[in-house]
Amino acid sequence: MSCCLKSGVSVSGSSEIMAKNRGRELLLPLEIGKSLPKGVLGRNFNVSDQKLVSSYNIKSPQMDLVNAQPSVCVSKALRWWEKFLQPNMVEIQSAQELVDSLLSAGDKLVILDFYSPGCGGCKTLHPKICQLAEKNPGAVFMKINYERNKAMCYALHVHVLPFFRFYRGAEGKVGSFSCTNATIKKFKDALAKHGNDRCSLGPTKGLDESEVFALASIGLLSGGSGLSSTNDNDKRKDLVVDENELCKQGSAMVMAFS
Repeated sequence: MSCCLKSGVSVSGSSEIMAKNRGRELLLPLEIGKSLPKGVLGRNFNVSDQKLVSSYNIKSPQMDLVNAQPSVCVSKALRWWEKFLQPNMVEIQSAQELVDSLLSAGDKLVILDFYSPGCGGCKTLHPKICQLAEKNPGAVFMKINYERNKAMCYALHVHVLPFFRFYRGAEGKVGSFSCTNATIKKFKDALAKHGNDRCSLGPTKGLDESEVFALASIGLLSGGSGLSSTNDNDKRKDLVVDENELCKQGSAMVMAFS
């Protein structure tokens, strides 16, 4: 005969207690100092009744403590514009970084890739652009997030996505167009045309002077940024003019003394 405890402990005639602890059954010895009262057998009683429980000498089980280190697995899924990136692909974070990167690229072909995370055409085209970047390690692909750089894109007259610009050394901008996955040939042709090895005669031009002034006028550039090459060209022109004037003056002096 047994009695059922609401807490999951049952008392049987074999003087043993079967305790359930979180799904595990533990067989516990029950030492009974006196006989069970007749009212206990055959009915339920509440273990929270201290008087009833204290009348029996029930030994507590020796529970083994388990120290479990919590396993925290944090996996950040890459967003589509972060996948398949190549070593020659960089993310431009500001107009200042764009100007500086273009001027420091030298004779390398630089491709500006304007995209938006919500642009379906950009997402579809992205893997192919990454493949072309892998096949052309000498070129630099600069990615510009339209959503994070709207003011800069407005100043550069970028109003459609995906949009690309090609820059090369002293020539500055050599190509500007929009293309999709269906018109990827346009991109490949521009890459083949402007991607061949060449040596520019003169300093790297970068953005057009009007674009640099537009970026500076809205506070995206520090004073004088991106205008160094233009100023250098102006200085060279002044030197050439001065040399021509000296030559003319020298010729006039020779003619006067002849």
